[in-house]
Amino acid sequence: MSDILFKLTHPIEVKQGTGVTLSKNGQTGNFTLDGSDNSTIQISIGQAVATSSNVQFNNVTLSSNSLTVGTGSSKVLVFSDGNISGDLNFEDRVLTTGNFTTIGNLLYSGVVTASNFQTDLSNATSSVVTGSTRFGENLSQKQFFTGSFDTTGSIKLNRLTGITEISNDTSLTDESQTAFITEYAAYTYLSNLSPVRDYLRKSFTHTGSFINSSTARFTAVTASAPTNFTSTTENDFMFFINGMLIENDALTIQQNSTNLDLTLDTNSLGYTISSQDEIIGFGKFNS
Repeated sequence: MSDILFKLTHPIEVKQGTGVTLSKNGQTGNFTLDGSDNSTIQISIGQAVATSSNVQFNNVTLSSNSLTVGTGSSKVLVFSDGNISGDLNFEDRVLTTGNFTTIGNLLYSGVVTASNFQTDLSNATSSVVTGSTRFGENLSQKQFFTGSFDTTGSIKLNRLTGITEISNDTSLTDESQTAFITEYAAYTYLSNLSPVRDYLRKSFTHTGSFINSSTARFTAVTASAPTNFTSTTENDFMFFINGMLIENDALTIQQNSTNLDLTLDTNSLGYTISSQDEIIGFGKFNS
């Protein structure tokens, strides 16, 4: 006796959809189930989706809601519109073709290598964890700091060690061996030394006139010595009679208003002067 079959008046239609494939007896497509045969219809989605499977999608678009990956409080990644929150651990190379911007801290446990490294920071606390930071590869390469440079340690220039500051002290009272002075400090200090410099450089010649056999007069004024300098004396001059040098221990000078009188000790010299003699004075006259 053959099997009794029940055929449906209103058959069940099975249709393929996006990502879903139907197959029966080696054929794929849409099928109608009316109970007239016992064929098996296989439904497949193109890849295994078991918990141990590697699932791949060509493109995934999220709605306005977020996608959460993982469980727990410290290992969760949340993908939302334009944002990823959570900790990302990359075990292989990461390549970005556009700009990479972080709102929070960016921490690297390895080495950062770049063909051009530029920073725009309001505060940089450390370049390296330990050791020294080096700019450039050799002495021929110049380094540029467009802002102010503030160092709390010493400065080493071409192996010149111990420099700790650049001083703007115009009086140079510190007499520091570890400070450079600024152009302004040097100019101001040397300007204050101008009287000393000018006094040391004074050297003029005058011809005296005959007064008597032991006295000659020069229409000139001796230079005034600056503060803390020895006053101007006859030792700052040389006097000559007819080209012969007069010994300083045998003469005295006396400034009288605009005239300088030269008095000779004729007894020590053994001669006197006459109106025909030429008497020349050379030394620290004021002009």
